Amino acid sequence: MTPSATHLVLIPSYNPGEKVFETVRAARAHWTPVWVVVDGSTDGTAARLAALAASDPGLEVFVHERNRGKGAALRSGFTEALARGYTHALTLDSDGQHPGECIPAFMQASLEAPAAMVLGVPRFDASAPRIRVLGRRISNGWVRLETLGAGIGDSLFGMRVYPLEPLVAEMRRRRGMRRFDFDVEAVVRLSWRGVPALNLSAPVRYFSPAEGGVSHFRYGRDNALLTAMHLRLIFGFLARLPRLIAQRLRRR
Repeated sequence: MTPSATHLVLIPSYNPGEKVFETVRAARAHWTPVWVVVDGSTDGTAARLAALAASDPGLEVFVHERNRGKGAALRSGFTEALARGYTHALTLDSDGQHPGECIPAFMQASLEAPAAMVLGVPRFDASAPRIRVLGRRISNGWVRLETLGAGIGDSLFGMRVYPLEPLVAEMRRRRGMRRFDFDVEAVVRLSWRGVPALNLSAPVRYFSPAEGGVSHFRYGRDNALLTAMHLRLIFGFLARLPRLIAQRLRRR
């Protein structure tokens, strides 16, 4: 597989168990290069991923000595990718939920519309916890308000292709976007910058612990984080409302 000079796959990873190896193998089967940022894992996967990368020139592994959060892990990868001349990154969770076989379609959509962010819209099956689906609907409703209905199909699905330059510029200006709040805040702030959204449907699978599934989502902690983030975004939305309306009118 010929390595891409512009687009890479970026996987943040924190104590994911065996699923990370399935995720990496699936990503490598469909794209080169693939990067993994190990965010302070203590489950032994860092050393095993590094050994895997030693025999695979299409795989690179970066390690945070302590856990900093999903957004911080992605920021490290985005910043390094931009410094090396890459223009776009497709993010993929390490827990096996996102389908590697969809990577080529997402990358092709990005290559055809490089100014856009390509957002995955999940197709749920019976494995999806009802409370997670409900929480997603609530978050999507807030995002539709915060972006004046800018066409963001899903605010939380972590399989996405981002244009790196505007995203890294936005992250450097913010103290947030370091943990689970990254996915939502990234698409809202990029939308405010005028980055259009392209939506692609993709299946999602929630694995049970018996299947090797690992979840670090904590309902109380992470919902409080999302609530605080949406409050910040609402105030930001109100401050930008005249400009957003003007942008929308210019597009008509």
